[in-house]
Amino acid sequence: MKLQGRTIYKGIAQGEALVTSMGISFFGGVDPDTGVVVERDHELEGQSIAGKVLVFPTGKGSTVGSYTLYRLKHASKAPAAIINAECETITAVGCIIAEIPCVDQVDISEIETGMQLMVDGTHGIVESTKNLS
Repeated sequence: MKLQGRTIYKGIAQGEALVTSMGISFFGGVDPDTGVVVERDHELEGQSIAGKVLVFPTGKGSTVGSYTLYRLKHASKAPAAIINAECETITAVGCIIAEIPCVDQVDISEIETGMQLMVDGTHGIVESTKNLS
């Protein structure tokens, strides 16, 4: 599988996909010290985003979410990369200041949790390298 999207932030990262059909609020929804999703009743509640290729439709919530991504990066708990169907400003700014490769305008329905992905944020490419399922 090879998907073409739009570059939000450059860089190349590889990792295991962690996919949700729900939006993510980084401020209040993800613990910035552990990288664990703490938003009650979220599909990913209790799971760590650290080192994962985090795949979700779009972000939501407070603009402080951008800073939360920055805090996650400095705590070594940030996702390796982010893939969105539509990246909104909060996630985009967070990826830029935390230097997390990010691609959007991707059909995220093609991606499943556990897939090994390579994200080339510089060229807007998402490619599966191996499926762990």
